[in-house]
Amino acid sequence: MLSRNLEQTLHRALGHANDRRHEYATLEHLLLALADDSDAVAVLRACGVDIDKLRREITEYLDNELSNLVTQRGEDAKPTAGFQRVLQRAAIHVQSSGREE
Repeated sequence: MLSRNLEQTLHRALGHANDRRHEYATLEHLLLALADDSDAVAVLRACGVDIDKLRREITEYLDNELSNLVTQRGEDAKPTAGFQRVLQRAAIHVQSSGREE
């Protein structure tokens, strides 16, 4: 059901959280990963988003404002409820459109 591109983006989002030793992968991790997804970048640019600025500001936010998510346990980050909800809504949207991806 997930496209290969989206699957890679989700792995990147979890990787962003793991690289920072964050206990949870948040919507901000997902947005940062989407900033490197060619399909998402096309949509963001069409909406007038400055991709480089978006990356810089999200990276700064993740590194400075989410320090409370840092854990010493060494486990992989778990997606937050919001992260999971976004994926569920996307899957529902794809199913209702009659498409497979």
